[in-house]
Order: sequence, then structure tokens, then C-alpha cells
Amino acid sequence: MGEAAVPEAGLFGPGSVSWRVHADPSMGLAGLRALMLQALHPLAMAGVAEHSAFREDPWGRLYRTAFFIGAVTYGTGEEARQAVQRVRRVHGHVHGTDPVTGRAYRADDPALLVWVHCSEVGSFLEVARRSGLRLTQAEADEYLREQAGVARLVGVPADFPVPETVAGLDSYFRQVRSELLVTPAARQAVRFAFVPPFPAWARWGTPVRPAWSGAAALAFELLPAWARRMYGLPGWPLTDLAATGQARVLRTVLLGLPRGWREGPHLVAARQRWSVPSG
Repeated sequence: MGEAAVPEAGLFGPGSVSWRVHADPSMGLAGLRALMLQALHPLAMAGVAEHSAFREDPWGRLYRTAFFIGAVTYGTGEEARQAVQRVRRVHGHVHGTDPVTGRAYRADDPALLVWVHCSEVGSFLEVARRSGLRLTQAEADEYLREQAGVARLVGVPADFPVPETVAGLDSYFRQVRSELLVTPAARQAVRFAFVPPFPAWARWGTPVRPAWSGAAALAFELLPAWARRMYGLPGWPLTDLAATGQARVLRTVLLGLPRGWREGPHLVAARQRWSVPSG
């Protein structure tokens, strides 16, 4: 799918599974999980460590990621195309050599694009379902098929495989695990995710810091057991059960908040554009 193939109305509509998944309040938790999972690929992590300003501007990086997801999910065709073009321009400048493995990397390498894509959509789908979003197996597969089109837009060639079913995604993660490695940069990134810098007024005047650390801990516990073991912590089934229960409680609390507190501007604009009730 080329950028010219993006419909003027946007990539997805109100009937898509992507709308449902990405509107779920569990997405913040899922995003943290995705970042922790992505860090396990040494080449992807080297690209972030050497070319990203996540240490100096973590909130800016999170905002840009959320903006991209909002634009391609809920934006008009033009908004989606602009978001994709920005990502592809950045990827074109990100290349180097991983100091741990000695291997060269490029952000536009199809294999790395697929890793980042699968870590992201796999986390979104897994966390949403474990948090209580009800999706049938067919709907889960449809979500991955929808999102595979986004992977093509950001640069994965048509002849390069992208998982489009849950079974295919599970198979992909089994196959790629031999390439994964916890590098010093990965450990640093995960530690940073637990205690990012907050403005003084937020750090001392609000409970945001312990709340954030608690969310990061839950995101870590929602990682696959094999990923937790790679980071040096147990992959006990009891941890999975406890994390699922906590995620359901958190989602229930967030669903009780006003929509304006938990929905991004792209979704709000899309509801108005498509005349979709907000209730």
C-alpha cells in the first residue's frame, strides 16, 4: 500500500477494530509495555539510544508517538499521509553500528520496522484484551490485518511478511527471540521508563511520580513471561494473573473518568467528522 492509496476519509472508520482498540483507556499502559518490549532488539535499541532524545525529552517522544498513532488511526487521509511522511523522513537519517553486537543498523530496515510494528500492535492488542476489552478471535485477527497496512505505509515492502493474525504474531515472536538481547542501553531505557524526569511542581505537588512508577511496574508485569525472564525477573504464571487483574481494575477506573480526560484530539475530531455519538 502506497501513501497515494490512503483514502481521503482516512485509513480507518468507526466500524474498524483499530478504532475500538486505540480508543481504549488501556493504551497508555500498552504503550509502556511496547517500549519495554521493543528495547529487547539490540539494533532497534541502538537506534533509539544513539539517535533519539528520549533522555532529554521523554515527554516529547511519547507525544510524537501518540500523535502518530492518533493521526493514522483517526485522522483524515491528508493527516495520515503527513504523519507517515514525517516518520519515513526521520527513519532515513537513523543508521549506525550497534556497539554491543557490532552489527550495522538502519531504521528503515524492513526487519526492524516489523519488529517495532509487532511489539507495538502486539502490546496494544494484548493489553487491551487482558484489561477487559472484549474482542473475538476474528476481531483480533482483523485488527492485525488493519494495522499491517500501516506497517506497509511506513516502509515495509509488499513482499516482506507482516503478521496479520494472532497465530502469525505468536509465531513471529517465537522466531525472532533468538535475535533478542538485553543490552546495557535496554536496561537503562527500562529504568528510565520507571523514573522519568518530572517538573518540580508535579514531582513535589502531585502524586504523579509514584502513580507513574506503579503504571510502569504494571506494564513490565504485562510483558510476556519470556521477556521478563530476559530482563532477569521471574516469568511466573501468578505474575500474569495478578497483572491481568490489576490492569482490569485500572481500566475500570479510567473508564469512569470524563471522555475529555482520556481521549486524544484526533479521536474527538474523528467522532465529529463521522458524526459518531460520544456516549
